Amino acid sequence: MFDSSILEVIAMMFWYGHNMNGWGWFGASLGMLLFWGLIITAFVLLFRALSRPAPGGSHEATPWTPSAPPSAEQLLSERFARGEIDEEEYQRRLRVLHSSGADLTKH
Repeated sequence: MFDSSILEVIAMMFWYGHNMNGWGWFGASLGMLLFWGLIITAFVLLFRALSRPAPGGSHEATPWTPSAPPSAEQLLSERFARGEIDEEEYQRRLRVLHSSGADLTKH
C-alpha cells in the first residue's frame, strides 16, 4: 500500500520533524492560549465599550451610586403593606405626617 519512504516521511513529520520537541509543543500551546486570550479580551472590552451609556444620556441610578433614602410616607406605606401596622394606625400616622407643625414625639 505505502512504500517505506512515505511511511518514514510521515513518521518524521509528526514526531520529530521540523525540530518540534517537547519545548516546541509547549511554546506552540502557550502561544495559542495567549492568542485566544487576547481575542476574547478584545471582544469583551469592545462589548463593554459599546454597551456603556452615552455621556449626557439618561441619569438612571446605577448600582454603585446610592439612591435617595425613602421618605417617611414611603416607610409607613411599606410597614402597612407588610402587615406590621393595621389600617387605623396607618391612617393616624399618615394624618400626623400630613399635618403641619404637629408634635411628632407623641405616639
